[in-house]
Amino acid sequence: MDTAQVGTAETGQGDTDRRDTDRRDTSSGIWRTRIRRAILIGSRPGPWKRGLVLAALALLLGLLMLLHAKIPNGIGGLGSLVETFLPWFGLLIPALLAGALWRRSASAVVALLLPVVVWLNLFGGLLSDKSHPGGDLTVVSHNVSAENSDPVGAARDLVASGADVLALEELTPQARGAYEKGLAKAYPHHTVQGTVGLWSKRPLSNTQPVDIKQDVGPLGETKSVESKMADNRALRTTVATDQGPLAVYVAHLGSVRVNSRAGFWTDSRDRNAQALGEALAAESNERVVLLGDLNGTTDDRAFAGITSQLHSVQDAAGDGFGFTWPAKFPVARIDQILVRGVEPTSAWVLPATGSDHLPVAAAISW
Repeated sequence: MDTAQVGTAETGQGDTDRRDTDRRDTSSGIWRTRIRRAILIGSRPGPWKRGLVLAALALLLGLLMLLHAKIPNGIGGLGSLVETFLPWFGLLIPALLAGALWRRSASAVVALLLPVVVWLNLFGGLLSDKSHPGGDLTVVSHNVSAENSDPVGAARDLVASGADVLALEELTPQARGAYEKGLAKAYPHHTVQGTVGLWSKRPLSNTQPVDIKQDVGPLGETKSVESKMADNRALRTTVATDQGPLAVYVAHLGSVRVNSRAGFWTDSRDRNAQALGEALAAESNERVVLLGDLNGTTDDRAFAGITSQLHSVQDAAGDGFGFTWPAKFPVARIDQILVRGVEPTSAWVLPATGSDHLPVAAAISW
């Protein structure tokens, strides 16, 4: 064999070796790629591992609504603050759901079942219209506001409501005459006790102020009966009806405040609520209506002494939440009509009158 033949043979063998080496390298690279891909897929969180933070937030939301009564009030009135706006916590549910769907998190979607069930249990009944036609008596309550610049117009609007019994809160000496004049024709019977009043188409009797502990402590003890009466915020009277006497209470409980030192301050209101609950417990009449601005929702624990004896007409015969404050964009129902011994057939919120509160109305029957 000559030199050319030997070189050609060696070249052919070299090409074969290189092809074998390339095949082995390619095969090895493929396997490394597959291994890395398998490790990546294995370490990637699945639908039950994704969105664990969202799932935890959903569970916390559900527990907060479920156990709201356990939230301590000693820390800046936190419990009452949460309960005042409790229905609005439901808005967090669609936000969390959107996050869960975006993350494709099965765990977060399942966790959201808890707040959904709790919210529906608390407020689902308010989503339907429970009103019925009819009613023996229509009652209206309205905090007319001490700063209402048009008491004449407010009186005219309230007459147009057709109420048989009309309760007003936050009456001022300056505006009282305008209301008495504007309501006199439609309501021949009325009483004003301090800053609250009741106008009625039916006769009134046994009218008296109700002591809701507005003035307490050494300063309160120094006040005369006359000076206390000027600032009185609750009354009780009897309305004569064809079905018998109806005890009617009108109340304007103390205001609440939010500040950096006390947080959600409710001391005055809570004291008033307790005293009003005691007065209702002592009421001998089986048929009772409470009308007024309670400065709190019926979910608030402060009203347990009241709501254990009377029930809300909005819950029983309303349509929706019936928010009343503030009038321009209502976020809470702090103006209430509560009853016992009578049946509410319908409940609704009236249009604004120039006050920062909306009037509330209800038809009741026996």
